[in-house]
Amino acid sequence: MSRTDTPPVWDERTQLATFLDYVRDTARAKCEGVTPEDARKAPLPGSPLMTLCGLISHLRWVEHYWFEVVFLGEELQGPLAGATEDDPDPEMRTAVDIPLSQLLAEYEEQSARCRRLLADHDLNTAAKRPVRDGRYVDLRWVVLHIIEETSRHNGHLDIVRELVDGNTGV
Repeated sequence: MSRTDTPPVWDERTQLATFLDYVRDTARAKCEGVTPEDARKAPLPGSPLMTLCGLISHLRWVEHYWFEVVFLGEELQGPLAGATEDDPDPEMRTAVDIPLSQLLAEYEEQSARCRRLLADHDLNTAAKRPVRDGRYVDLRWVVLHIIEETSRHNGHLDIVRELVDGNTGV
């Protein structure tokens, strides 16, 4: 896997797309070579959902939510549709029953849909659904939010990976 945060050209869309792909590639790189057993381990006391499988599933479904549900106005699908106050992260809980290779493939499929969406819409286009405070964010905000979200969870992936098998870096 070749990762770069340096875009081939310097327009805003290309810079945003390049950084988004970079943080996605980093998430995938943090999972390379992990055993199926280690991918399901939750090594942090008090955080039983914090597994490599759970984090990759979360990243996949977060992209679905922000790009397809909030921005495009589509219906919520998958495990997030079943989220409740008592079970706010079903995509992380149910991920332990799915092989990491499948979760990574689904994440890549989701990323490909979002790449097309980003290419097909102006960055100033407003979302179809409001965020919690009632405002309608634009596509630029959604992309920046996903870069932030993925980057934050890359830190979690790094910690979990080091705790389950000692692997560091990437």
